[in-house]
Amino acid sequence: MPENSHTTLAIKIDVDTARGTVAGVPTLLSIFKELDIEATFLFSLGPDNTGRAIKRIFRPGFFSKVSRTSVLSVYGLRTLLYGTLLKGPHIGRKYGHIMRLAKDAGHEVGIHTYDHIHWQDNLHNMTQPQVRAEVTKCCEVFQDIFNMPAQTMGAAGWQANKASLAAYDDAGFLYASDTRGTTPFFPKIQQKQFKTLQIPTTLPTLDELVGRPEYPFEDLHTYYLSLIKPNQLNVLTIHTELEGMHYLDWFKELLVKVKDADIQIVSVKTVALSALKQKGKVPNCQLIQKEIDGRSGLLACQGE
Repeated sequence: MPENSHTTLAIKIDVDTARGTVAGVPTLLSIFKELDIEATFLFSLGPDNTGRAIKRIFRPGFFSKVSRTSVLSVYGLRTLLYGTLLKGPHIGRKYGHIMRLAKDAGHEVGIHTYDHIHWQDNLHNMTQPQVRAEVTKCCEVFQDIFNMPAQTMGAAGWQANKASLAAYDDAGFLYASDTRGTTPFFPKIQQKQFKTLQIPTTLPTLDELVGRPEYPFEDLHTYYLSLIKPNQLNVLTIHTELEGMHYLDWFKELLVKVKDADIQIVSVKTVALSALKQKGKVPNCQLIQKEIDGRSGLLACQGE
């Protein structure tokens, strides 16, 4: 936690697609400038193969999530064909100039993934050298775009395992944000301890709540505010394709309400640096795979 008496909310922006980069990043930057907010942008740096997510139709909960989140209107038909009927653009090479706008505006920038669909759907079937090569590609493209080394990565779909954590340690990241949990922690898997700090997402994402009768849309601002508490880690992950586009007005209103509640909005790096200053107090916790309400499949989560 940042060393002050304020309640804080760290905002992490996952940029999943070419469309989210082109249309979502600039709109969020405009709102953040207007409201004087600093946040963390994590970019997908390689090919946009979003259409290949069709393979997830066999995953429990996939159809429910698709029907709730208006996938076609959120992503657009062209994006949903990338990697299948259409060749997806290489996001980093084509739109690096847009990514640099976030850095130039004073925001933290980091890696989300190289190929979002490939990492999210195939990580657990990849070998250690394959995972290391994927992370290396991310680091190389990031260096080319920003002319500096990446300090953080927050994996696509909250997918992490022993191979990815080892690759992070090799890359020398300051911290990572791959998990769902409640506190900063150093991850371990069984007896293997890893050294790269994890800052987990603590709050549910909008697409995990929207469209569910138990979470009426008109009450979501109040619900989110009820989850943000003092003296605890509060991290919200948003997506450029959702909060930066389809739900932009809703998200701006949430930010205004958060600031009106005297909650300080910070980058994830701010939280990480604060935790690393008190490294001895950061727990070592198992990284486990489990389901999260409102999302399909297994996610990397903070265990005991």
